[in-house]
Amino acid sequence: MLRVTKLTDYATVVLTVMAAAGDAVLSATEVAERSGLEPPTVSKVLKPLSQAGLVEGFRGAHGGYRLARPAASIRLIQIIEAMEGPLAVTECSVHAGQCGRESSCGMRSNWRRINDVIVQALEGVTLQELLSPADAKPDTARRIDLRLAEA
Repeated sequence: MLRVTKLTDYATVVLTVMAAAGDAVLSATEVAERSGLEPPTVSKVLKPLSQAGLVEGFRGAHGGYRLARPAASIRLIQIIEAMEGPLAVTECSVHAGQCGRESSCGMRSNWRRINDVIVQALEGVTLQELLSPADAKPDTARRIDLRLAEA
């Protein structure tokens, strides 16, 4: 089963709180209060989000964090990759030479195609879209057409 880590899930929560705040600069404590997460967890999540350029930090008495760019320009794949690195369904779907069976296995090209479809789907979802509950727009569900390479 494909799953994102809890920290990645928390990162989406933190970013939606920040997106809902607009251009306001929020302290990590304020983000924690608004998100219902513990302050140490929020601080742990903010570091890689900042390193990835998704949030910007401000020092000083009125310091804190805000989105580095509009929520509509932040893609879900960017959040996932900021927290977990490049998306890889399998080791061989991104990096060659990770499997001893690679030269005799016909699945690598299929896994790469599946990986690409998942990345494409995640690129199609913005942080702005995550601000609205999914069930509020039932007619906007996306179907992914996936055709595997023939062996």
